Amino acid sequence: MISAQQLPFPNKIQRVMEEEACEEQYDSENCTCSSTSTESNSDSPVILKILQNWVPRVSPYFDKEHYTYVGRQIVIQESIEHFGAVVWPGALALSQYLESNQERFNLKDKQVLEIGAGTGLVSIVACILGAYVTATDLPEVLENLSFNISSNIQNMNIHKPEVRKLVWGESLSEDFPSSAYHYDFLLASDVVYHHTALDPLLETMVYFCQPGTVLLWANKFRFSTDYEFLEKLSSIFDTTILAEFPESNVKLIKATVREN
Repeated sequence: MISAQQLPFPNKIQRVMEEEACEEQYDSENCTCSSTSTESNSDSPVILKILQNWVPRVSPYFDKEHYTYVGRQIVIQESIEHFGAVVWPGALALSQYLESNQERFNLKDKQVLEIGAGTGLVSIVACILGAYVTATDLPEVLENLSFNISSNIQNMNIHKPEVRKLVWGESLSEDFPSSAYHYDFLLASDVVYHHTALDPLLETMVYFCQPGTVLLWANKFRFSTDYEFLEKLSSIFDTTILAEFPESNVKLIKATVREN
């Protein structure tokens, strides 16, 4: 859920060109977060490359992409009308990391909430890994999100996911009362962009991250505001950069409630 604004991208190639053209020239090596640490058993984040899990297929629909995760082919239908309904690099990185680190982050029978689920790729992967998934996004994205999830998990013996509306910062306690909802994992990918909903996004992360919740956030860092958001996140939570994907400038961050 990067933006609710409708943008007339005619195809994926132009979408990528538009994104690259608008990126700021920001030197990430000179931007550090003082309260962001690496794991105690490692001196630095794992450096990874997003694998080519995209599998070309002959399809009459230009807006469908085929991926393979956890031994399953996943077919994603994108929408050219919304930023939130296309597959961005953070979703690929997070899906790949969850698949490759099942022992470290075991999702089986865990309660998982994805915010800004977009096309549903990450939620689908989490479902295949055995989680109870709630996939959330803006109302205008839900139809495509629901279609992708339902079409990819049909006839699979897994927990059936729930798709729900979630507008960051709005009606959180009414729609998701903390007395009834507790999530083991909060997943987010490419939810930070050059948009005006960063404060409500942070509020939403704080609301859902209760003691025991692990936030896994993968994001392509494009703008100085992305690093500023990471600074704010790190001032509230204990944060760790788990992995970096230099070719796509994606960072994967783990955040947990800071112990007193």
